[in-house]
Amino acid sequence: MTNIRDLAREADVSVTTVSRVLNDHPYVAEDKRQAVRDAITKLGYIRNQTAVHLSTGQTKTIGVMLPYVDHPYHAAILHGIAQSAFEEEYRFLTWQTNYIASHEQTVLQALAQREVDGLIVVSHSLPVEDILQYEQYGPIVFCEHHEDVSSVYINHYTAFQSGLKALQTFGHIQIGICLGRPDSTNSRARKRAYQDTVSLADADWVYQQALTIEDGARIARQWAKQTYRPTALLTASDHVAAGIILELRKQGYRIPEDLAVIGFDGSELAVVLNMTTVAVPYETIGRQAFSIATSADWRNHPQVEIPTTLLSGLTALESHE
Repeated sequence: MTNIRDLAREADVSVTTVSRVLNDHPYVAEDKRQAVRDAITKLGYIRNQTAVHLSTGQTKTIGVMLPYVDHPYHAAILHGIAQSAFEEEYRFLTWQTNYIASHEQTVLQALAQREVDGLIVVSHSLPVEDILQYEQYGPIVFCEHHEDVSSVYINHYTAFQSGLKALQTFGHIQIGICLGRPDSTNSRARKRAYQDTVSLADADWVYQQALTIEDGARIARQWAKQTYRPTALLTASDHVAAGIILELRKQGYRIPEDLAVIGFDGSELAVVLNMTTVAVPYETIGRQAFSIATSADWRNHPQVEIPTTLLSGLTALESHE
């Protein structure tokens, strides 16, 4: 196997010069740099990355913990991370955990064993304090808000409140909401916004475990069976909203005349259905999280809030007054 001494002989330079070229050292004469490059091509030299990691103490790899790679919200954040990793010549490893605590522990062990330089936590089930025990091994950046940790997030309270107030502007007072995991940080903030903003907040109008289009269809059927029901719904995601809209239209209901619906995400699905939605720049969240995870600033636990935007569509525009 070709080593750097072979390269040095072939290029007629010192081993030190070869090392500097391999590590992109700026102070190498261009003719010698080119001679080393030619030697690499001629001898088919392949760099031993394990040795590089041992010598530099870095893997140039970032870990990403997320529950589902195919969920639009998680996938959009992952796309932002991937774009930044490509631009900065990093690799990234993705672990799908399905919110299983033992799987999340496996990801944390990878950080402890220096398989990655840092970790971006898109969403999690383990307590924050359990995760932060591993911060001694490298940066951990959350894509949701927690006190005194590195995080990039949207304010789910104000974001959800903007959707609720939009429905009130359209004349609705009987408003319901859809939540994902009821005990998650984001869902708790969204429920608090609902209770603080809607005077007729009703426990029967808080629809739980709303994550997918199928969940939206289930909630639509549940809504249709209720004798006292909301005239408007703010959902946990565009996919949930789409499931509600499509199922109710199939049953002969009119959107928004019978039920106004607002989504949450700002996805392409919202564009296709001309849906009113709270748009979230998820790729920006991923990019910002990567930036923190690969900088020395993570030790200061920066917290970056990303703003959301309410985009109007036909699914909530009908006045209910």
